Amino acid sequence: MARLLRDPSKLHPSEWYTANRMQRATTESQKSRSECVIAESWRLVDEIEKTTQKTQSDVNKKLEQRREEIKFWKQELDNKLEQIVHETEILLTFKKRLERALEGCKEPLVIAQKCLLYRQRRVGIDLVHDEVEQELVKEAEILQGIIALLGRTLEQTNEQIRQNRSAKYNLEMDLKDKFTALTIDDYCASLTNDTPHIIYADNAMKLEGNFVSPEDWIDFSNINVEKADKQQNNSLALKALIDGILSQTANDMRKQCEMVNTAFRNRVREVKDAKHKLETLLAVVMDEVAAQEKNIAALKKAIADKEGPVKVAQTRLEARNHRPNVELCYDTVHSSLMSEVQEIAKNIQRQDALAQAQTELKALNHRQLSLEEEIKVKENTLYIDEVLCMQMRESVYINNY
Repeated sequence: MARLLRDPSKLHPSEWYTANRMQRATTESQKSRSECVIAESWRLVDEIEKTTQKTQSDVNKKLEQRREEIKFWKQELDNKLEQIVHETEILLTFKKRLERALEGCKEPLVIAQKCLLYRQRRVGIDLVHDEVEQELVKEAEILQGIIALLGRTLEQTNEQIRQNRSAKYNLEMDLKDKFTALTIDDYCASLTNDTPHIIYADNAMKLEGNFVSPEDWIDFSNINVEKADKQQNNSLALKALIDGILSQTANDMRKQCEMVNTAFRNRVREVKDAKHKLETLLAVVMDEVAAQEKNIAALKKAIADKEGPVKVAQTRLEARNHRPNVELCYDTVHSSLMSEVQEIAKNIQRQDALAQAQTELKALNHRQLSLEEEIKVKENTLYIDEVLCMQMRESVYINNY
């Protein structure tokens, strides 16, 4: 009976109580550990959330700062681009002024050269290296020097325009990159944790070899701005130089043009005065020629008038030489006839004044021809200087380009 009550396969009640206590203890221990893990997990989750939020907030702030930096440099580049474009446009107008000035020098130079060529047609004593020719040569030299100077300045201007456009290109390329970068960062700044279509990018953490440092990034734009500044300053200096050159060359051309014109007026006045004096001398010579011709005519008439008396006297002497014998007397009649013939012969011999008068008339005629030729020389000179040259020079006008 006792064996029936106590089966060896069954556990003692104390073991049952002990087993239950152990289950409770193990469960409580497991629960406690689980609660610790849960508490630690929540603490960790909270810590990660705060760290993530802080990190994301820091990134957002840095992204905003970066956007502001890009905006700042973009504005700097925009301002400098506007300035360099403005300076280039102004420089293009200065280039046109130089081109017009250069073109404006060509006609005065051609006219000066034509005047020198025309004046080679002067003849005789008038083919002289006078003040007009000296001033014309000087004018041609000045104009050639101005053309060379304007040509060099135009080349310098073209080079400066090229440099400006190069700086403009660099600014535009930098601005284009800044615009793209700002667009990307604006997009990045707009992203939130709830933004649709955000994705995992496994390759985003890779740093490629073309990354630059922030310092290099700043230096790149700063160099572009400094280059544009330099070209802008060069453009300003060049504009001042061009203004000075255009003003000075115009003054030099105008001054020399007036010097030439004054020399022409003085020379024309001198030639006209000389021509007038020659014409006065010609009138005197022509009057003297007329008087000498009258004198020669009178001398010839006087000689002709003596032919009758001398013939009468000589005929009488010839007849009385035939008186006979003692009648051939050297009487007072014969003596008077001899004296009359001698006197008339002597007077006729004195008419060598006719030959002298005729010689003088030839000299006067030669002088007349010489004066007439010299007057023609002066007329030719006046035609060249007053008609060909001075009228042609009336078209010369020196503009302030």
